[in-house]
Amino acid sequence: MQQTTTLDRNLTANSSHTNPVSATVESAALAAHQATDKIAGKVTAQVDRSAEAVHGAVESAADAATSAAEWASTIPEQATQVQARLTDSASASIRAHPIATVAGVLVVGYLLGRLAHR
Repeated sequence: MQQTTTLDRNLTANSSHTNPVSATVESAALAAHQATDKIAGKVTAQVDRSAEAVHGAVESAADAATSAAEWASTIPEQATQVQARLTDSASASIRAHPIATVAGVLVVGYLLGRLAHR
């Protein structure tokens, strides 16, 4: 913008001392500079809006990733709890019915052995 202002002053000062063709060229140059400044202002505004939209999208993605990471961090703890419950349940069942448990394990082992030899 500063260049246009300086150019405006130079063209205004020089226009009284030049011929009509030079004045026309200088006027066209001034109009081109003003149009360029106007376009640059609009482009800058659009770039700012686009940058805001991109920043918003990045923040949303970061929030989603953080939520997913927090959820994923709870999985090992949940798996440990499930493992502890299954172990406690199996231990209680074995203590309650030790002979049936041993017989069941022997039958399953025999059947797996037969299937493995085929």
